[in-house]
Amino acid sequence: MFAHYALEQLTDTWKPEHLQSRPTTLWRYRELLPICDEKHIVSLGETMTPLIHTKRLGKHFGLPKLWIKDESRLPTGSFKARGLAMAVSKAKELGLTSLAIPSAGNAATALSVYAACAGIPANIFMPKDTPAFNIDTCRLAGANVTLIDGLISDAGKIVAERKTDEGWFDVSTLKEPYRVEGKKTMGFELAEQFGWKLPDVIIYPTGGGTGIVGMWKGFEELEAIGWIGRKRPRFISVQSTGCAPIVKAWEKNNTHAEPWQDAHTIASGLRVPQAIGDFLILNAIRESGGAAVAVSDEEICDAMELLPTKEGILTCPEGAATVAALDQLVSDGTIKPSDQVVLFNTGGYQA
Repeated sequence: MFAHYALEQLTDTWKPEHLQSRPTTLWRYRELLPICDEKHIVSLGETMTPLIHTKRLGKHFGLPKLWIKDESRLPTGSFKARGLAMAVSKAKELGLTSLAIPSAGNAATALSVYAACAGIPANIFMPKDTPAFNIDTCRLAGANVTLIDGLISDAGKIVAERKTDEGWFDVSTLKEPYRVEGKKTMGFELAEQFGWKLPDVIIYPTGGGTGIVGMWKGFEELEAIGWIGRKRPRFISVQSTGCAPIVKAWEKNNTHAEPWQDAHTIASGLRVPQAIGDFLILNAIRESGGAAVAVSDEEICDAMELLPTKEGILTCPEGAATVAALDQLVSDGTIKPSDQVVLFNTGGYQA
């Protein structure tokens, strides 16, 4: 279930030059966003995030064209602001009165603050070992927070079981169509920042995977209106060795991922034992000629030191996982020195 647009009408009426006079926020792409009336937009200043040429890190890996898209600059400090800004704005437009979400951390924070801004109650269900920052920020924003024994998948079951009786609208990943619409703006920005030409490789940390799903959809839309050509980046999904269902499914050439047992990793956003959009993620990886790799928590910790040391960029464990993956991707020839490569740092460092 995705939002669809009258793309054939936009081909002649909407051009890249129309963006020049617009504010540098994700809402600059409003013709390809699902909010019908701008008065319903709930915004905390979703800026276009920087694309940073990491020359010293690139030299370390032998990749002179290595870039980082730094999503930590968004409200709430992570890429989750994109999807939840969109979902809450549409909830406001539709007149919804209560929202619920299962989360491993950053999505909960994002929903809590955007729902507070919109004046809509938010109901959060998170594992007890979710980072304290996320628990605290949800409570500070006035959300109803329930901590559970279990994983995000267990939290999702609670929301699914109770939402009808409680009158909640479920904003779980891919349970509604609007979070993907927010996430696809990462791809819009990337295309615009590269002059409407896409990079050779995108390396993306994957839990629920809506970033990959959203960018894949967004690139199709940009091609349909004539803003980019047929070339697509090779999507490389990065997971933790402690929770790697997408990697396992890709290696076995399966179309769906089996639930991961005993999921554990320091990167809470990667601790998703079964992504509801697994088949969409795997399709994007395969159609683009990409790959899926897993890295250990030790490698993630090393990368969390390497990135700020080389480039001064503080990263979350999920973002560091993309840096950690470079060693094996360069060593096995998946990435060539001539490739233009973009890593996604999906959030900032949280103590």
